[in-house]
Amino acid sequence: MGSVRRAQACIVVALAGGAWLGGPTAMAQPAPDAEAAADRQEQARLADADTLLALSNDGAVLYAQDSVKLSGYQYCSQAVALAEAGEFRQSVRAASKALHLANTTRDPNLLALANRDLAIVYSYAGQLEKAEAFAREALRHPARDPKLVTGPVNKVIGDVQTRRGDHAGAVLSYDAALATSSERYAPLVRSSLVNALIESGDTTRARQVFAGMPVPREAPLAAQLDRTRARLLLAENRPAEARDLYRQLTTRLVGTDSSYYQLWAWDGVARSEIALGQKQAAADAVGRALSGVDAVRARFRSEEFKMGLFSDLQSVFERGVGLYSEVGDARAAFELSERSRSRALLDAVRGRAKVSEEAAATVDLATLQRTLRADERVVQFHSLPDRLQVWVVGPDDIRSHSIDVKHDDLTELVEGFRNSVVRGRRTAITNADKLGAALLGPLGLQAGQRLIVVPHGPLHYLPFQALRLDGRYVIETHPVSVAPSMSIAVQLAQRSPRIDATLIAFGNPRIEDKYDLPGADAEVKQLARLFPRNTLYMGAAATKTQFRDAAARSPMMHVAAHAEADQIDPLYSRILLANEGGKQNFLEAHEIIGLPMQRTALVTLSACESGLGRIAQGDEVLGFTRSFLSAGTSSLISSLWPVSDEATAVLMGTLYAEFAKGRDIQQSMQAGQLAVLKDPRMAHPFFWAPFNLIGNWRLQVGPGAGA
Repeated sequence: MGSVRRAQACIVVALAGGAWLGGPTAMAQPAPDAEAAADRQEQARLADADTLLALSNDGAVLYAQDSVKLSGYQYCSQAVALAEAGEFRQSVRAASKALHLANTTRDPNLLALANRDLAIVYSYAGQLEKAEAFAREALRHPARDPKLVTGPVNKVIGDVQTRRGDHAGAVLSYDAALATSSERYAPLVRSSLVNALIESGDTTRARQVFAGMPVPREAPLAAQLDRTRARLLLAENRPAEARDLYRQLTTRLVGTDSSYYQLWAWDGVARSEIALGQKQAAADAVGRALSGVDAVRARFRSEEFKMGLFSDLQSVFERGVGLYSEVGDARAAFELSERSRSRALLDAVRGRAKVSEEAAATVDLATLQRTLRADERVVQFHSLPDRLQVWVVGPDDIRSHSIDVKHDDLTELVEGFRNSVVRGRRTAITNADKLGAALLGPLGLQAGQRLIVVPHGPLHYLPFQALRLDGRYVIETHPVSVAPSMSIAVQLAQRSPRIDATLIAFGNPRIEDKYDLPGADAEVKQLARLFPRNTLYMGAAATKTQFRDAAARSPMMHVAAHAEADQIDPLYSRILLANEGGKQNFLEAHEIIGLPMQRTALVTLSACESGLGRIAQGDEVLGFTRSFLSAGTSSLISSLWPVSDEATAVLMGTLYAEFAKGRDIQQSMQAGQLAVLKDPRMAHPFFWAPFNLIGNWRLQVGPGAGA
């Protein structure tokens, strides 16, 4: 086999190019060296850059760069304010500076506060293991006023336990927080305790604690408390009373954010109707809830975390998708699934980057069907807590399927399959048969049909081309592409049917020796021979400035460079481009969203795991994929795991050669993957299945470009 793209560098960053240990060997699965590299990478992912030592070191660099130096305590205040505004990476950076100053001055009180703030922001960001680790670290340091640390930190631990489903443990942690909280903080802990007691089934104590709670002065907190009151009625098996209270709350005014609380009130009506056995009434209530969702501001609401509610709009969409499916309205369920994806993008960005109206728009089923050709089928998934809902859409029909696999079980199945592929296990073939039969077997797909897969939740990590049906890989019988939403794919397919055969490529950006990627040089030069009209930016010339300039004028961009996915804030995921002016100058995802890339029809990120990022609740992987598509790129090619140099050379060479001849990008991708699969040394899906084609599956080069 060929070398695996430098696994050591992939530990922290996803990369393209570069050599690794060992030479070519004739075998049909990755060598033990590659498997060991994957194991090391997995371990490194669990202990990545956001550790105490790394954050303190980052804090030292950031502090040195500050033109105005603040005190450690001022950085702590800054960290809290940024966290509550939803600026998680910026909050971590402020807390890191406080952590650096605490270590420098050996101030145990500042150490306690800095770790407290890190615990809070990682909890807000959903990074539960890190949140708990920083919370427990905060408890190790003596604070001048323990109530400023022990109460909030124990509450963070309780919040983590609640979100893991350990409600009994959460009750104990909230009790500990209550015993050590300031008078001002205690009401927030009591509200979290009530919600944990409701979830644990102890409604008697929940009612006792709730009865002793004063109404908060702040209108948002008071509104959240009324939601808890109605939740308690529902938990006490008093659904009619709960429904009546929720209905009252649908007219409640809470300043400029009234529509948000009214949405949750209607969702409460729906849940009450479900408890009363009235599915159609529940579906109607969900419809009322989501009819006003476009008026709800997309922002982070820290008051919900403070009150222990952890609500997410995607849960309302899930309820709607499930209810519409159960009452037999496949069209409404499908269209609601589409709307959920658009809303998830807005909630992830939260106004911190400009999202075009087109990127957030949705198309209805009739528009989609008019777009599809006879041999094209959309396979759209929506992972619900208790099952997987699937729709197969053709030009003339829509078929709905319900697959009996819970969301948590689906996550385990996908992780198990991915691990067997990435580690080169022979069991990957057996797993591919089982998963293919479970997810695609019931759908009645016909050989030769083009598949446009719209994944959901954990399915974004699944290489559908590597599943098997009737003893064959899906890629052998179907061209396959992926779309974050069908609405986006339809718009992109209509915008760029054909493009000029002009390539701009970035290869092996010069940063420092440890980032050197010699394989990227060869890769880019090989592609340049296929497209004589080309511009190459190699080494020191592969800068952010050049990238921003090229983005406005390049039909095709190929990027062979390191990339880092930011797990706490996907908008800070970045591509590592060459130093400028003696300084590192990386391109972050929020900057990509703002680039004018409407003329860029295809971007290939030839990088390890460039397609990965954080999955937003209920929706897609956020990071590079949505950034490029939102900026106007029609098609994106990115990878799901570390890639083999030799396999990538064959795949990319075949793909681009077929594309240059005029075949569409979906057929070209299929040809590239089959070329690797047919080599007995690289027949294992580890080699040929890592790259996904995302977006416009019909893209072609040739006459009619720009039409």
